[in-house]
Amino acid sequence: MMDKLRRVLSGQEENEELGLTAQVMDASTLSYSTRIKWFVICFAGGILCSILGSALLFLPGGIKLFAVFYTLGNIMALSSTCFLMGPLKQLKRMFEPTRLIATIVMLLCLALTLCAVFWWHKKGLAIIFCILQFLAMTWYSISYIPFARDAVIKCFTTCLN
Repeated sequence: MMDKLRRVLSGQEENEELGLTAQVMDASTLSYSTRIKWFVICFAGGILCSILGSALLFLPGGIKLFAVFYTLGNIMALSSTCFLMGPLKQLKRMFEPTRLIATIVMLLCLALTLCAVFWWHKKGLAIIFCILQFLAMTWYSISYIPFARDAVIKCFTTCLN
């Protein structure tokens, strides 16, 4: 399996179908290897933007750059999965009942972070919204892992007792 993944990521296996490829290919005309490559590029770009934004926070007046880069990084990381499952399926899955609250909080915090920095000029509020972005994105992300939310809840309740 690892050899197949290496071939896909290196572009040597352009048209061969792997496991979930049939479902993935239904949503787009992009080949499986192209989807994987753009997922990795977009996700890595999102992480890079978030890290860059965090580093810019410590510059004079860096709060605006922090908010923009951190928010852009989260949007890129979230968008990266569109390459795996297609944009329509991504939107449908985002608004499933198990992810609805996390999705709404995440999208709201993305917008409110930028509002806090550019319109309200409240640096502390922008940082709070970035923290909420992180928490909502984490909660949203672990919803794709079976039983991960239950494990997190159990861990927190055990630690609190």
